[in-house]
Amino acid sequence: MDTKKALLSLFLIGVLGIAVVASGCIGGQQTTTSTTTPSTTVTQKETITQTETQKETVTKTKPVEQITLKVIGPWSGKELDAFMEVIKAFEAQHPNIKVEYKTYRAEDLSTILPLQFESGDTPADVIAMWGWFIAKMGKKGHLMKFNGVINPDEYVPGILDTVTVDGNIYGVPFTAAAKPGFWYRKSFFKKHGLKPPKTWDEFVALLDQIKQIPGVKAPIVSGDSVGWPLSDVTEHFILTFGGKDLQLKLIKGEVKWEDPQVKSIFEQRLVPLLKAGYFSDPIEWTSAVDLWWKGDYALYFMGTWITGMVDDPTDLGLISLPGVKAMVLAPDYFMVPKYTSHPKEAMELAKFLATEGQRIHVGTKSGKLATWKKVSIDDYWEPMRDVAKVVANVESAPDLDDSVGGEWQKTFWDQLKLLWVQPDRLDDVLSTLDAKFPKK
Repeated sequence: MDTKKALLSLFLIGVLGIAVVASGCIGGQQTTTSTTTPSTTVTQKETITQTETQKETVTKTKPVEQITLKVIGPWSGKELDAFMEVIKAFEAQHPNIKVEYKTYRAEDLSTILPLQFESGDTPADVIAMWGWFIAKMGKKGHLMKFNGVINPDEYVPGILDTVTVDGNIYGVPFTAAAKPGFWYRKSFFKKHGLKPPKTWDEFVALLDQIKQIPGVKAPIVSGDSVGWPLSDVTEHFILTFGGKDLQLKLIKGEVKWEDPQVKSIFEQRLVPLLKAGYFSDPIEWTSAVDLWWKGDYALYFMGTWITGMVDDPTDLGLISLPGVKAMVLAPDYFMVPKYTSHPKEAMELAKFLATEGQRIHVGTKSGKLATWKKVSIDDYWEPMRDVAKVVANVESAPDLDDSVGGEWQKTFWDQLKLLWVQPDRLDDVLSTLDAKFPKK
């Protein structure tokens, strides 16, 4: 009997020991051991409570999905530096979005994009492109609509017309370049005793005076790439001597290029200057900036972005043709293809570019003007404030060749390059522009 009791006691002690060891294993993170069942139970509860807390913490700190948006635009060099300031601001406000930028010429995109869109694909989520091209792609159903995303009343009048079809807004405006006239170095004018002209006769006399300066190759350098700088000069003459109304009629095809009013502007104003040697032959436009700045040429017709391309923008002066009635305000536009993988985020970026992004951009050395009316003069980079005031005092007009677009735009550029080197071919040039103008 005593032997049975002793064996039973040993058995119970063994069971208790196993229970204690087991309780230590159940606790998981519990590193202390306990000899009583009540303590083990509390430890388990505390451990379970800790585990639940850890799960809640993980849920709260779960990283947000990182999204990469691809943006295509025409900028490079210093122009790109200015644009990237806008992108940096957007990324700072949207830490879950990274933006990758690629440079493409609009001329190349006009061939690439239609093919990709037709196959339901896109090379980027947000793309800068000509207004007429955006309208064309939107009408074909390839683009997102911005109705309700931006407020048209907050923009310069007419700026959305180019990208609107049947009441649908297919693109958003970014900042705009103005093309206000001929730039000169104040130091150059001071050195040679030159003064800005107030009349057409004084303008011609100034060109003749500059031509006599030793070392000057020509009074005006003619920037060129695929032709657009020459088109800007030509439009400035049309707007000065024909006004905004004539420019609009040429865009719409309501007035022919061989019309006497148009032809007289070329015959009496532009062609005589070309024949007199006041313009240089066409030179690649960025190289022309350097040549002009060092004094090989005295004047350079270029858009306002030139203020960000020179060493000392405070040395810049501006001469518009005397009596100018209107100036081209050429905005950049962005579109969002329907084939983007991130439509919500892409639209958010496009809206930012069309609004607060403009405020940031005009504060850089971009040389651009805001199309969003909530931007004030104080937001501008200081060298651009006077230019902004000048542009505000004349009518703004759409860019002629950008508005017509298509193959005719390339024809316009080619014919102007021909006119620049062979001004006697004016009749042929005007005839070709009429013959190639798109039919309604």
